[in-house]
Amino acid sequence: MNLMGLQDGQYRPLSPEQIETVHEASLKILEKTGITYEQGLEDTVQLLEDNGAAIDRDKKNIKFSKDMIAEQVARAPEKVVLCGQNPKNDLHLTENRVHLGTGGAAIKILDPKTGKVRSTTLKDLYDVSRLVDQLDNIHFLVRPCIATDIDKADYDINMFYACLAASSKHVMAGVNDEQGLHNVIEMASMIAGGPDKLAEKPFISVITSFAISPLKLCTQSTHIMQEANRNRIPVALSSAPMAGSTSPLTMAGTLAQLHAEQLAGITICQLTRPGAPLLYGGIPGMANLKTMGYSGGAVECGMMNASIHQLSNHIKVPNYNSAGLSDSKVPDAQAGYEKAFTVLLASMGGANYIHHSAGMLESMLTIAHEQFVIDDEIIGNACKVLKGIDIDAEHLALEVIDSVGPGGNFMTSPHTMAHMRKEYYNGNGVTDRKSREKWEQDGSLDIRQRALAMAKKLLAGPKPSHIPEEIDKEIKEKFNILL
Repeated sequence: MNLMGLQDGQYRPLSPEQIETVHEASLKILEKTGITYEQGLEDTVQLLEDNGAAIDRDKKNIKFSKDMIAEQVARAPEKVVLCGQNPKNDLHLTENRVHLGTGGAAIKILDPKTGKVRSTTLKDLYDVSRLVDQLDNIHFLVRPCIATDIDKADYDINMFYACLAASSKHVMAGVNDEQGLHNVIEMASMIAGGPDKLAEKPFISVITSFAISPLKLCTQSTHIMQEANRNRIPVALSSAPMAGSTSPLTMAGTLAQLHAEQLAGITICQLTRPGAPLLYGGIPGMANLKTMGYSGGAVECGMMNASIHQLSNHIKVPNYNSAGLSDSKVPDAQAGYEKAFTVLLASMGGANYIHHSAGMLESMLTIAHEQFVIDDEIIGNACKVLKGIDIDAEHLALEVIDSVGPGGNFMTSPHTMAHMRKEYYNGNGVTDRKSREKWEQDGSLDIRQRALAMAKKLLAGPKPSHIPEEIDKEIKEKFNILL
């Protein structure tokens, strides 16, 4: 059952009037309050001023007119295709087409052998990427963890290499600096057959956390974003305000501020290179005002992330957002219901590229092999909801009903045989639907134990490299690859 790229948009937390109200509020923020910036962005500030922005260099303030925003946002593509090394994994991001995948930058993992938490390594990233490659309902690979065991100088190239070697799905991640970006682009170009072929079918993209909420441009990330634009590499414009901390406590205020940040980022990208492929990257979240930490599993996160799709759709730009986070420390019932709520809400909202959807625990700090398997099942259920119910002559089955007749039985009907494997979502096998007696005979395993066993079985299989051998050799001669 193909459950990738389904159309939705059934859940609309904002009415058309509310969408317009938030959009107008964001334009007012950019026109009246403006945004600030760090040192080192003089070229970007000059570019904005040359194209109509009002600059106060003493206060480091940039203000945008409505017309300037409208002109530049209109240049952004309405559709972005993020390719896989295998074309079956290509993602067509537009309108209400839904895709879900991994995300985050976890620094801890629940060790699959001991069950104890420890720091993540480059091998962990490689193993998780191999696991994700084999889970059908996880549609793309955003680097889910940080390799804490390698030096910064080798970080960017090794992170992308581990993902590209282990998976044929689209790979997205952030980079530390412009040199890291250039190294990654060079490596990907070697795999693609040249920069032009990579730009034509980009199987990598870059997360650029250009905005420091509230309303501040980050020098390093903005430079990375613009350099990716110049090289025709798709970017996700990540800004992640936390309601009550780095944005207003109210959901409406958070959405208005976030939308303003996105409009500013899109404008910079389109001035840097008109038509630059990008994803509106709003990731609204909530602060836990008791601890001042991040509260990733709240149902309101699902509501706001569904709203993000409506706002990006309003300006005709595909979006990247978030769902599937949990504040739980282990794969338990809390993780299950928190993930299911936000994944379903963002999916039914029609969001295009929903990251964080698999593997994450402890508000993005931790991952677990078994959680990826469980989340693959959750995503599959959510996508089945998007698929809806087929209503046609074959599925209405009037002739079958007539042939069986009143008081009959459909168990042995050819119609039942024909549809039994595709009408209902059967999952990846981690969900238990046995009798209690059979379940006890098989060891009385709970879902976490079953998922971990599945993950171990998948990782025990062959380790195919998705980078051709000769190109892999050239990459290892050029760069310090640590795998």
